[in-house]
Amino acid sequence: MRTMTAEEVRKQLEEGKTLNIVDVREDEEVEEGKIPGAKHIPLGSIEDRHNELDPKNEYVMVCRSGGRSGRAAEFLESNGYEVINMEGGMLAWEGKTE
Repeated sequence: MRTMTAEEVRKQLEEGKTLNIVDVREDEEVEEGKIPGAKHIPLGSIEDRHNELDPKNEYVMVCRSGGRSGRAAEFLESNGYEVINMEGGMLAWEGKTE
């Protein structure tokens, strides 16, 4: 599984690159703020809702610290998706949130 740091993700977004970000944290965590434009699919729902994602796209998976997003990335990868896990999760994120 490929990884990117939160800093690399932030820089790419600031440069105008379009990233497909999926936040797998729970509702109450996301209410505290998420990366602008990120799609929210809690980890417990990823198996039922992965069909909402286009397998032709690459996805950056995000959670609080990188563990849950890693599990989501492994599941998606095993189902043919191209995924990147954001190391350190939202604890490492220093960019804007919505």
